[in-house]
Amino acid sequence: CFRIIMDFEAYPCWSSAVRKVHVLERDSAGFGRVVEFRIDMRFKSIRYVLAYDYRKPTELTWRSVGGDVESIEGAYQFRRLGPRLTEATCRQAVQLGFWVPGPIRKLAERTALRQSVLEFKEEVERRVAGPPSRSRA
Repeated sequence: CFRIIMDFEAYPCWSSAVRKVHVLERDSAGFGRVVEFRIDMRFKSIRYVLAYDYRKPTELTWRSVGGDVESIEGAYQFRRLGPRLTEATCRQAVQLGFWVPGPIRKLAERTALRQSVLEFKEEVERRVAGPPSRSRA
């Protein structure tokens, strides 16, 4: 889970909202520390920059340091339950900083984090399963 969540450049391949990712700074291990995202919120395209800290392989935290969003703070925590089973817990708080109609804001707040977590789960399961096996008939 940790390796996949830190693979920022792959996000546009599995996250439906993420259009572009650019790692602006890396640490000595090669992990992204400052990352720029461009996402499609359906009613508006936005850009934000997150600064990351981590404790490999159990925790990833982030906070916004620039872009169109007033503030973003969040974290993933991973707890290994077995050889192929990990519990992942995500929390995130977002202050958009721009006007969005009430019903759309509530829908976005309710669904955005849930959707991103479900897409992350699908990507982890896909990578763990590996490429589909080919059988001959």
